Amino acid sequence: MISFNGKKNNEPDENSENDPDLVPQSPRVPLWLAGFLGFIALSVIIGAFVIEARNSASDYAPTPDVYIPVSPVQHELMELNWVEQYFLDINPFSRPGEYIEQVNGIVIHNIGNPGTTALQNRNYFNNLQHRQYRFASAHFIICLDGAVLQCVPIDELAFASNIRNYDTISIEVTHPDATGRFTHESYVTLVRLTAWLNIKFGLTSDDVIRHADIPGIVTDCPRYFVNNPEAWDRLLEDIDNEMERQLRQQEE
Repeated sequence: MISFNGKKNNEPDENSENDPDLVPQSPRVPLWLAGFLGFIALSVIIGAFVIEARNSASDYAPTPDVYIPVSPVQHELMELNWVEQYFLDINPFSRPGEYIEQVNGIVIHNIGNPGTTALQNRNYFNNLQHRQYRFASAHFIICLDGAVLQCVPIDELAFASNIRNYDTISIEVTHPDATGRFTHESYVTLVRLTAWLNIKFGLTSDDVIRHADIPGIVTDCPRYFVNNPEAWDRLLEDIDNEMERQLRQQEE
């Protein structure tokens, strides 16, 4: 029998091995299945990138909701009803999270902006992580009304005292005008807080210094006490007297 192409049905076609309809084919993957497998592969890749990003950002993670104090003194501070903790976020520009091995002194500063509150200056320090143009912070800020805001745990360094950042605690004090003179309320709190810290760290008034006393620093901070050395001497005397009062109170 002759087929329509002029050949018998039982004769092999010379081009049959090149005919795709006659060559055995590999099974084809349905389009929906290929898309599903591709989606899974893409999800795995994206998940790996997310995990890597989280790991790389862990060095400067936000301050946890519940801060667990490392040092016993910090734990005691958090029990005081006259000191409020409002810690900065951990970040390279104001709270790097580096620990102080030993506290050898207390440095007194005045805030650079007269008339501002402790909270305003705390927020300024915290926002430096977004502005990224300078390094600045303090362990404590005393407000015009005498309230105390702790911004950095005392077992971590703050960017306040230049070469003494690694062995001192910094106290910034707000003031109403350009003279830098503290209010009565802020002065009383400064004496109280400094005396308390001296006792806890085994320091004396000799270990309390002005920012301007740090070698290599050209500054008039704290301005009023730099311009009035007798007022500084009186402050140190008041700190000594307050230390004696607090020690007597502890013995009672």
